[in-house]
Amino acid sequence: MLRVGLTGGIGSGKSAVAARLVEQGAVLIDADQVAREVVAPGTEGLAEIVAAFSEQVLDSDGALDRAALGAVVFADETARRRLEAITHPRVRARTAELAAAAAPDAIVVNDVPLLVEVGLAPTYHLVVVVQTAVSTRLERLARDRGMDRAEAERRIAAQADDARRRAAADVVLTNDGSLAALHEAVDELWRQRLSPYEHNLRERRVVPPHRVDLAETDPSWPRQYGRLAARIRHALAPADLRIDHIGATAVPGLAAEDVIDVQVAVPNLADADGVLADRLANAGFPRVPGQWWDDPRPAGSGRWEKRLHGSADPARPVRLHVRAADSPGWRYALLMRDHLCADPDQRAAYLLLKRELVDAAPEVSGAGTARDPWFDEEYLRAEQWAAQTGWTP
Repeated sequence: MLRVGLTGGIGSGKSAVAARLVEQGAVLIDADQVAREVVAPGTEGLAEIVAAFSEQVLDSDGALDRAALGAVVFADETARRRLEAITHPRVRARTAELAAAAAPDAIVVNDVPLLVEVGLAPTYHLVVVVQTAVSTRLERLARDRGMDRAEAERRIAAQADDARRRAAADVVLTNDGSLAALHEAVDELWRQRLSPYEHNLRERRVVPPHRVDLAETDPSWPRQYGRLAARIRHALAPADLRIDHIGATAVPGLAAEDVIDVQVAVPNLADADGVLADRLANAGFPRVPGQWWDDPRPAGSGRWEKRLHGSADPARPVRLHVRAADSPGWRYALLMRDHLCADPDQRAAYLLLKRELVDAAPEVSGAGTARDPWFDEEYLRAEQWAAQTGWTP
């Protein structure tokens, strides 16, 4: 199943997005609702809260008085952490139960107000953030919830700001217009990305390559890599493998094919199969069929074997190279990246070569660059640079 994290600040319209996704066929898990369920009257969660904070946190009917509990923990870090130790494991366990009950082909949307604040983004295949101007949110909170401005501003200030949410977002839905416009955006997201992503994930299908074009440098490429790497690290835990951003999108200021290249280092290639390959596929990075090698440097010195994975996400092409740590191919990928970062003349020469090769073979991903003689010459220059500077991977 496809796991989608949905979040947004208070008053952003996140609930409207969640409702529209349900209309499209999503299975919704509401974190606020789950949080109430696990501390409902008669639950072990509520009994443990009373044992920790006394019966003063109960209302006259024996239910949790959230305002009273908030008054106890709001300004007391130790008390807040004690409360979280009671509730968070129960919320996670119940959320996992609800997700496990969904159909194998489901798109499960977790509506989590504090998704960014508690660091849950890497646990989802995709994170959707609903963003709305603060002025609009203040108006909605006053109109729809009767909240006075001071309280609304306090609630907004207590959550992550827009910049922090955007950094965690794979998709940003702007909700400053009409409800109809929001629905249109959600419907397009469902058709163009979520539904095909779920199908690709279930079938372990890599998004096929498209026509090769060099995009102007995108300052968001490193942030996109960061989100991908966090998902990969989460999927492979408890293994603590080195993960690197490599390739042209890892070189600041360089125009490149809009594909994020990621390198995962394993102790040996036997470790790249079996459980590791399954975990990557389940996280949205299926194995690309066939056998894969890197062209060695210098040419003719044998083949450098690797494993290659791609992306099931139709909107984010990825080449995930699994190589043995300290192998020639692993080292070369890092050396090439770092030398191009350090040498503007070689960046310019590389870009010129890429443009020529893309013009010559626009339908071929990679455009045959690996076999061009320039790369052997660049390898020698890079090795000289490494020796002069003391570079190590």
